[in-house]
Amino acid sequence: MLYCLVLTTTYFLNVQQGIDVMMPTIIIGALKREGDNTVPGITDEQISWIGSLVYLSPPIGSLFLSLVQARLGHRICMALTNLIQLSSVLVVVLFPITVSSLYACSMLMGLSTGFATGLSISYSGEVCEPKLRGSLTSALNVFYFVGFFFVSTTYAITESWKKSLIIAVAVPLANMLALSMTPDSPMWLLSRGKTDKARKILMKLRGCVSEEKCAPEFQEMVQYVSLSAKSEEAKKKPSSLGSFSHPGLWNPLKLMLIYIFFSNVMSGVPYAPYLMNVFSSFNTQVEPAWAMSAYPAFSIIGNVFTILLVHRLGKRYLVLSTITVCSLSYILIGFIGQFYDDTEYTSWAKLALFFGSTLSSSLGVMPIGWILMSEVFPMKSKNLGCSICSAVYFFLSFFMTKFYMDLEKFIGFYNTFFLFGGIGIVGLVYFYFCLPETENKTLKEIAEHFKLEPV
Repeated sequence: MLYCLVLTTTYFLNVQQGIDVMMPTIIIGALKREGDNTVPGITDEQISWIGSLVYLSPPIGSLFLSLVQARLGHRICMALTNLIQLSSVLVVVLFPITVSSLYACSMLMGLSTGFATGLSISYSGEVCEPKLRGSLTSALNVFYFVGFFFVSTTYAITESWKKSLIIAVAVPLANMLALSMTPDSPMWLLSRGKTDKARKILMKLRGCVSEEKCAPEFQEMVQYVSLSAKSEEAKKKPSSLGSFSHPGLWNPLKLMLIYIFFSNVMSGVPYAPYLMNVFSSFNTQVEPAWAMSAYPAFSIIGNVFTILLVHRLGKRYLVLSTITVCSLSYILIGFIGQFYDDTEYTSWAKLALFFGSTLSSSLGVMPIGWILMSEVFPMKSKNLGCSICSAVYFFLSFFMTKFYMDLEKFIGFYNTFFLFGGIGIVGLVYFYFCLPETENKTLKEIAEHFKLEPV
């Protein structure tokens, strides 16, 4: 129960991410609605920028965060994230709604998302004990889709994107309140020389236990942070940019960058903005709008199962099994679409396989990537590593969504599923040989697996 309270701010940050990523889609849908004159004369090119800026600006936020988080700590950076999110709303509430104000709104939401992604991952990875870290960090993705569902439902009820945006302000305001009761991570406090405060907070995080009970874990933290500090001093690299040249960053970073690519493909990032067209192409009797509303529901169910199963089955098993299911689902969709005529049965089969891949990716390959990100980097390069990975995730998401329609026109709709399934098989082989098991291991043990000197 205590962990749920401590991680409340990270869960709120992920709800904000879901809202921020979904909001431009809602705005675009409202602007393209027949009879809407909110921004007279707006062009398709301008609308495309409103939708894409939310993916282009998060890397800026992530990289800026990597430069200041080690100095400022998680709590101050979380407060800054909330202020950025609030400013994205004020832009369209206090000023006339123009193309420029909508650009600014989308960009600020992207910056907020860039901050929130790195913060939620690094903080949850540092405050959770090893046996609970996987389950509790898995919940981050659940709350992302809760934000997605919340703002979509609000818009459906109010039928006004501006009212929906104002109502969504409740999330950062509630987070500011929760933040007042959130401690900094013990590891960050140790890195700033606040040993006594770090010990007291660790005792509180572990259930207000005695000093003796958490002494072994605290001693390991002291050892880990001390090695990091000595390494940094020996190499005379006071700036966080110095971590770029240290091999301790590159081994796990290489794994995570490859993981992000395969995860994006398996979780359907390329076609996410075009779901209505995908469902229409399946030719089922289900209305595409209803099918789209079921998409986050299946994602939430998958993430809940991740929380329940990750400690029991381990991350490696879940990644390998869910990539297998996703790959086979995509290949079967492509096969049915290419070689069978559309009938009631084939249409339902394609829709079922699609939602099966959605459920499977949300159960394993997608959320576990974010958990691994919080674990595989050593102390002094954790913030930088998480921020780089977050930036790459959003850059890849932008390019995959931007050029998906060109790919579909070039090779055909159902051949894209053959392609994605084939990519998944390649990823399955790679991860079988290269992905370590990190469940129920301390951060020090994980670093030793990668044969890293903490930096």
